[in-house]
Amino acid sequence: MTENHFDLIIIGAGINGAGIARDAASRGLQVLLLEQGDIGSGTTSWSSRLIHGGLRYLEFGELSLVYESLHERRYLRQMASHLVKPIRINIPFYRGGRRGPLLIKAGMLAYDLLSLGKSLPRHRMLSRRGLLGLEPGLNPTGLRGGVQYYDAQVTYAERLVVENVAAAVASGAVLKTYSPVTGIDVVNGKVESVRYRDRITQKEIVAAADIVVNAAGPWVDRVLATTLLELPRLMGGTKGSHIIVGHFDGAPHDAFYVEAHSDGRPFFIIPWNGQYLIGTTDIRYQKDPADAHASRAEISYLLNETNRVFPEAELKPRDIHYTYSGVRPLPYRADGPESAITRRHIIRHEAKIARGLISIIGGKLTTYRNLSQQAVDLVIKLRGTGNLPCTTSETPLPGARKIDKARRLLRKQTNLSRTGVDRILSIYGGRAAYIVKLLEEDATLGQSLDTANSVLAAEVPFVIRHEFAINLIDIMHRRLMVGLAEDMGDEVANAVASLAGKELGWSASELAQEIDGLKNYNARLKPSV
Repeated sequence: MTENHFDLIIIGAGINGAGIARDAASRGLQVLLLEQGDIGSGTTSWSSRLIHGGLRYLEFGELSLVYESLHERRYLRQMASHLVKPIRINIPFYRGGRRGPLLIKAGMLAYDLLSLGKSLPRHRMLSRRGLLGLEPGLNPTGLRGGVQYYDAQVTYAERLVVENVAAAVASGAVLKTYSPVTGIDVVNGKVESVRYRDRITQKEIVAAADIVVNAAGPWVDRVLATTLLELPRLMGGTKGSHIIVGHFDGAPHDAFYVEAHSDGRPFFIIPWNGQYLIGTTDIRYQKDPADAHASRAEISYLLNETNRVFPEAELKPRDIHYTYSGVRPLPYRADGPESAITRRHIIRHEAKIARGLISIIGGKLTTYRNLSQQAVDLVIKLRGTGNLPCTTSETPLPGARKIDKARRLLRKQTNLSRTGVDRILSIYGGRAAYIVKLLEEDATLGQSLDTANSVLAAEVPFVIRHEFAINLIDIMHRRLMVGLAEDMGDEVANAVASLAGKELGWSASELAQEIDGLKNYNARLKPSV
């Protein structure tokens, strides 16, 4: 079966692929976006959920990357104001640390200088007494003082992907999820088409295009292998793992960026989603990225280092709500420390072997918009279609519009608590108004599904009809975001499944299969200790 000809086919609907699709479609290109699973279900979902300038990159002299990151942070705070929020971070100084006060002070001065024009406060130095006064649970032994600075956090990185895809589809892009690529056809040294397996029929579909962007993240090399051409290895990913715990004795009020005692590597302890997110690790990884999970050694490392910094915590494996791991799509590097591998993105065009085939290597959640702009600029140059300017830096994402109107409508819902209003706005932003509109069609959708009166039944049909959710895992973990709660959504899972089954026409056996699939998915995120 053959589909119509597209100007551009994008493989991979993580944050980079979604951003490229949004940019390209907004400039009038006919776009097909292919994803082997759900949108945002790969590396994007497993990040540290920070929109940051990359303070650590200063150590490796990557000033331009820090500059780019800081300015993209400003754009994201404007275009996704409901998703990207300021976060205050502390860095403590301890005797014997690899990074002393003078080095960090110099880094903070450079950080502030590179982000001129920012709206966030500048850093401030803290004495030992001052830092302990703010964070009394911090280990005082050997503490010399600290520094406090601001960055930004995206609690739900998955939602950033959803909104980019929603914007792309609204501009005419075609999305195909659960449609793995089976081949890229190159004829006479030029890309001709892409073959993929249709989600419903399981038949192979051929989609024609002159340009293909391979934004498959850590799967980039596997996608390139479908060309059957001899291409160099591009990807050398490293695994990053996180653990999620509840409030603990001595827990900090703000985020902490701390140097690990065992190996000197910085890691984060971050208040997140009513819990604490602790990570990340950085380990070379050669296996299938889909199989990445937090090892016992990684879990012990993160627990031990957190207990050292906050000794009252006494965290143990049983205190972990869940873990997650992802593989960073970094450029291949045979040797040297993992931390020294650049986080700068690379846009590679295989002009000599396969004209029109572009691969995206590396990149950061923070800089996805600029990466997307550069990629689409290259696409337009290759197409020779003249000047089609990028407008993404000044165009809000869909949920960043009319938030006040959505808030007024939500507050009128008697079955929704103030906490629920805040929750829904933090996920959908102004798009929540469309959720309320569904109640005009079916008043029963106004019921709350949880005891806190924070999850509306209407959210389920909304994300199925307008946010490309296909199955229960999509809905729970990457749309309603209840799968990331302490109980991983157990309280509402059956109710959500029933609503989804009604909307999607699941049979009793299909409904049971979806519930079992969710349970298995959640079990995989539990620590293997």
